[in-house]
Amino acid sequence: MRQLTSLDAQFLHAESATTAAHVAGVAVLDPACAPTGAVTRDALIGLLRERLHLAPALTLRLADVPFGLDHPYWTEDPSFDVADHVYETTLPMPGDEAQLAEAVARIHGRRLDRSRPLWEMHLIQGLTGGRAALYAKVHHCAVDGISGAETLAALLDLTPEPRTVEPPAGHLPTVAPGLARMLAGAAVRSLTHPLRVLRSLGRSVGDLDAIPVAAGLPGARLVAAATRTLTGSPRSLPALPSLSAPRTPFNGPISAQRLFSYGSLPLADVRRVAKASGSSVNDVVMALCAAALRSWLREHDALPDRPLIAAVPVAVRTASAREVVGNQISAMITPIPTHVACPLERLRAAGEAMRTAKRRFARSPATWPNELSSMMPAAVTAMTTSALFRLASIAPPPVNLIISNVPGPQFPLYLCGARVLSYYPMSVLTDVSGGVNITCFSYNGSLDFGIVSCPERVEDAWRLMGHLQEAMDELVELAGPRPAPRGAGAQAAPTDPSSIGSARRSSLFQ
Repeated sequence: MRQLTSLDAQFLHAESATTAAHVAGVAVLDPACAPTGAVTRDALIGLLRERLHLAPALTLRLADVPFGLDHPYWTEDPSFDVADHVYETTLPMPGDEAQLAEAVARIHGRRLDRSRPLWEMHLIQGLTGGRAALYAKVHHCAVDGISGAETLAALLDLTPEPRTVEPPAGHLPTVAPGLARMLAGAAVRSLTHPLRVLRSLGRSVGDLDAIPVAAGLPGARLVAAATRTLTGSPRSLPALPSLSAPRTPFNGPISAQRLFSYGSLPLADVRRVAKASGSSVNDVVMALCAAALRSWLREHDALPDRPLIAAVPVAVRTASAREVVGNQISAMITPIPTHVACPLERLRAAGEAMRTAKRRFARSPATWPNELSSMMPAAVTAMTTSALFRLASIAPPPVNLIISNVPGPQFPLYLCGARVLSYYPMSVLTDVSGGVNITCFSYNGSLDFGIVSCPERVEDAWRLMGHLQEAMDELVELAGPRPAPRGAGAQAAPTDPSSIGSARRSSLFQ
């Protein structure tokens, strides 16, 4: 019996006419080495059926508690058929990047059907050069960054020849409780809710200086420090900078429409800039995003004189919880130096901000997303979340946007025999988190960026991608001449296929 957590339910109920709460990605494929020279819908369906047991979230649907008195449960869908979730389309000529982005944006803006398992895959044919693309989305209430990556990894191979996957040794179906048990559980949780609120309040107050909006309240830092002392948590933590988000064009009510832009940067260049400046790869990524956002805001005469505030999701999923459906994530809230004009000074400031946030998180992992989600009764959460999100869009923004950097494998992978050339991640837009989301994924020597925006907030998403490239060129030039090539630089593929989806547990994920 599996029930949505308060955080899972928050992702579910945040959906509205203008918000679709799923995570997704676009894999660009070269089918030249596939057995038939093409990736077909039938082949994809066959692969899914063979490996479905490796991705438990794909077979479950929601079972609602009557009148929304408690969070929904997961249950096996007796009528489930993989073929009902796999679609195929062909782009019109010439099948270029803009057409792919437009097609993907349309699909990404549509919400998933809650009467069946919450995922879809769209095989997109007709890209230039004989390529194809696979767009896949799964609802955020079912997966977080790590489990989403591992769901995709279940379909991938290390060679064009598919690996052998052992059939399941025995399957215990996930079944929702009956009506009487649902209502009894709802009654018990309703009666004990005040006690849980008190516990959550005590734990979240210790993070008061790290919570958007709350951190700016008078005395927030003193209250947080005093609470940590009383609860035995570390009192002496790295002081966080101001987390007051300025108003920007990114923030405000969003529409149901989505735009998508994407592109890749050489990971070797990012690493060279990091080495030359004594920074980390993630510092460079944050500096690149800061530079691109700064350039876009300057073009629109909307650059604030203080840093933007970004939410950076952090995976807290452990190896023992790999098959748990749902979310195990937290978030770091950090300034990004869009107000700094000098590229090197901007890189230094981005690194300093991220190191402060990481030191704070390492010593006192932020649990406030889970705690805040659990403070409202389930019935209230279901009825009010989307309305509260909409109302928050006219208040001062808690953050300006979400930025995620997802480390991936540095060796080629294959899907249905086709080589995966690149993978562009996509995430969620909400009235609270802003009308633009930047996610990047490092894969086989490239840093692949996916930018999702609402056209009411950012009507020229391709400009942001162009500014990322300009920022990379600028830092590369400042880092000095490129070193002479020393042979193959890509990491060797592992011999154990199960390691495809195993990410570093300290990594940042969306």
